Amino acid sequence: MIRKHSISLSGHRTSFSLEDAFWTELQVLAKARGLPVAALIGEIDAERAADCNLSSAIRLHVLASLKASAGH
Repeated sequence: MIRKHSISLSGHRTSFSLEDAFWTELQVLAKARGLPVAALIGEIDAERAADCNLSSAIRLHVLASLKASAGH
């Protein structure tokens, strides 16, 4: 199921939609790095291309992290 999430990034509220599986994995990645989820999302937001929306950037980050941990 896709759910909408809201956080503050650089002092402004923003929202994004993610499937539950991506949200869960994002939480795992943040915990593994000792970061709040909002801080990890802030990093992803800062690194994303201008033509990539935040939801897509988060999904791509999660995918890349999973592929890296699987040795791909």
